Amino acid sequence: MAGHSKFKNIMHRKGAQDAKRAKIFTKVGREITVAAKSSGEPDPEKNPRLRVAISAARAVNMPNDRIKKAIQSAIGGGDGADYVEMRYEGYGPAGVAVIVEALTDNRNRTAADVRSYFNKFGGNLGETGSVSFNFTRGGLISYEADAADADTVMEAALEAGAEDVESSEDGHEILTTTEDFLAVREALEAALGAPQEAKIGWKPNITVDLAEDKASTMLKLIDTLEDHDDVQAVFYNAEISDDVMEKLAG
Repeated sequence: MAGHSKFKNIMHRKGAQDAKRAKIFTKVGREITVAAKSSGEPDPEKNPRLRVAISAARAVNMPNDRIKKAIQSAIGGGDGADYVEMRYEGYGPAGVAVIVEALTDNRNRTAADVRSYFNKFGGNLGETGSVSFNFTRGGLISYEADAADADTVMEAALEAGAEDVESSEDGHEILTTTEDFLAVREALEAALGAPQEAKIGWKPNITVDLAEDKASTMLKLIDTLEDHDDVQAVFYNAEISDDVMEKLAG
């Protein structure tokens, strides 16, 4: 779990996908269904949100038959569940700002569960908008460090229309606007190959450094939230050093 850059802190932590593959498939499938159903357009070429969802599914090696089944569920009725998009905002330990995105068929249940998790780990759930002003919403695209050198990534990102690039020994992180995300992702894939991760999310404008005790509690909160069936993604503005991560991993 070492090597957490700013983006790796706020994006779904690497390794969780392998450990919870079945649950990941369920969550990605739910997003595909909602994306296809919300616009009534099952063709990803005509439905940008569905194209992003399918791209995310392929990034976690979701089988094609499950992708097709998720789309069919939207246009053919499926299990009949009617999912609503919800965003929860609050503060975790040490005042860390947290945004939780969910797809739920029971708002009361999900809100109660999320609130209980915040309370359990020393945080508190706020109103919508209470922490999102600390973040910028946009496309978040990451590449492994060995995908290319920093200059090559910078050149490719700028040519693709990216907003910002951060390169370090941990990897390359590219920020795009929400509107340009798909075009930038496709241009980068043509130039650099498939990204390690690509999604629309929230990048913190400022970060909070956490000591070992607070970092441990914060990671427990994140793990608990991410493990909830209705939670699609969790973003936060904590910065956890490699040393602290190594101690916690040990």
